[in-house]
Amino acid sequence: MQDILSLAGANLLTPMILCFALGLFAALARSELTIPEAVAKGMSIYLLFAIGFKGGVAVADHGLDGRLVAALLAGVVLSFVIPFVAFAGLKFMTRLSATDAAAVAAHYGSISIVTFVTGSSVLQSAGIEAEGYMVAVAAAMEAPAIISALYLASRTGGRAEKMDADLWREILLNGSIVLLVGAFLIGMITGQPGMARIEAFIVAPFQGVLCLFLLDMGLVAGRGMRASKGVLTAGVLAFGLLMPVVGAGFGLAAGLMLGLSTGGVALMMVLTGSASYIAVPAAMRVALPDANPSVYLTLSLGVTFPFNLVVGIPAWVAVAQAVGG
Repeated sequence: MQDILSLAGANLLTPMILCFALGLFAALARSELTIPEAVAKGMSIYLLFAIGFKGGVAVADHGLDGRLVAALLAGVVLSFVIPFVAFAGLKFMTRLSATDAAAVAAHYGSISIVTFVTGSSVLQSAGIEAEGYMVAVAAAMEAPAIISALYLASRTGGRAEKMDADLWREILLNGSIVLLVGAFLIGMITGQPGMARIEAFIVAPFQGVLCLFLLDMGLVAGRGMRASKGVLTAGVLAFGLLMPVVGAGFGLAAGLMLGLSTGGVALMMVLTGSASYIAVPAAMRVALPDANPSVYLTLSLGVTFPFNLVVGIPAWVAVAQAVGG
């Protein structure tokens, strides 16, 4: 346990996580610090492209094999199953309606791509390699949880919209998914020759851009926390802090069963312990219109996202290092 705590402490003191903490502090202290929305959007586009492209190049070097397929299947299954665990926890710990609980559960079955990017960067800073195809696993885990949430809402008396063409378009053509998967495919097709052409653009500046982006995310999360005092009951807050640990436990078990590397196990924990605040909220507006956005957005972005960046990622990396020896 002492080794895990010391490793977590070392992983915590990275520029990316400290920049997020700075943004969170600035927002909670009501500082006027701000980053223009257009700049923040540009940085998110850059980060998604860079992580997708590098993952595709890694797969091109590694080759398609059974481990990749198994990891993809595991990701999809986990994304389907975790919402049921989250829903049961919400019904036990909170007084949320079935519709709100199903909407929240969808967020915890899906993934936060920014948390994944940060986790990947922390691993890179620590000199820990991970399977490049984990980018594809992240993309595969975006949508299945939404289907689970619709089933849970309809089964427990909530009002869920049918999975029509508009909803599927909202889910599958979400900008972050399109960019991530597209960049992954480009990297896989072009391989190392493609990387050599644009390496100066997507490798060297990546850490600095991520620092500024996480500074902005800290500002966004802090403002959301300030504006949502009435939503965060003790039970809801406890769920937002406990569920990442439960989800990461599923990821740890899956990563070990798949025989992933230390970095791969850590990223699987990061994925299953995170909560979506981009793709799933957009889908929930269409699929579960009666669900309260202030509940699921506050939990995913205002509670679980900061927890994962400040505590979760360092802890998951430390656990993976300890388990992997």
